[in-house]
Amino acid sequence: MKPTFKAQAIQVQVPATSANLGPGFDSLGLALGIHDKYIAQVLDEQIVDIDISGEGSDSLPRNEKNLVIKSMYKGFDFLGGRPRGIALRALNVIPHTRGLGSSASAIVGGLSLARALVLGGAEQMSNEDMLNLASEIEGHPDNVAAAIYGGATVAWQEIQHGHNVALSVQLEVDPRISALAFIPSNSVATSKARKMLPELIPHSDAVKNSAHTALLVHALQHRPDLLHTATQDFLHQTYRAEAMPASFKLLVKLRNAGVAAFISGAGPSVLVLHTGGSDEIDELTRAAGDAFAVQALGISRMGAILL
Repeated sequence: MKPTFKAQAIQVQVPATSANLGPGFDSLGLALGIHDKYIAQVLDEQIVDIDISGEGSDSLPRNEKNLVIKSMYKGFDFLGGRPRGIALRALNVIPHTRGLGSSASAIVGGLSLARALVLGGAEQMSNEDMLNLASEIEGHPDNVAAAIYGGATVAWQEIQHGHNVALSVQLEVDPRISALAFIPSNSVATSKARKMLPELIPHSDAVKNSAHTALLVHALQHRPDLLHTATQDFLHQTYRAEAMPASFKLLVKLRNAGVAAFISGAGPSVLVLHTGGSDEIDELTRAAGDAFAVQALGISRMGAILL
């Protein structure tokens, strides 16, 4: 049966996210304290009316190829059918193609809007359903899980009844932990970064990476003093260094100084997890030089929410 659509406009905000957090490749995610906001309304006319401000305002498509719209359509299809038209307003503050989850925000934002615009949508589409829909669009569940649930998340995929299913659990992040993002002006496409990874890695690296990933789960919740060790990666970062030399140079510099730094997602942003005050932030900012915009971020305890 075709869904009944709500007439009023719906607004949602979705946090930025960082994936991997060093060793947790395609599995660990962290929601960060900056948010994109989206407002949508169902229209009687058969049109897609899009206005974008902020990040991507001069480059993102204003038609059915827009990722928020594509995600809304996938949500509407899951819920039984699409409306004739949609008006969408996007206020984007998450940097694009910098490894801070802008695509995950758009995907989760679109699905959240679709769910909220359908009468009874919350009962028909659970967060678990949304995670699976979002993972199908994104291709992996790490960023979208953190964008849906907030905090830190562990996400994975498994086969159930012949179907690939995305699953996740949420971790409560120690309130002492904050983040600092070092954002360069250049970008790196995720697809390019993935192609740089080898098919095989040494067994010893796999062992160390497994240990650090397990330790990181504990450090995020209870032991910030272990974050430097726990965020050391042996699986992917060094293989991508030539695509982001300035970021990798900063990463090495920070880690040699005992700072829990890692490449955020596919890069090229560098993220630091710390428990320091303004003095430490100032010192880290000076260490980055002029090649990076530095942004202090809290951890977003909540994922996508309606406003």
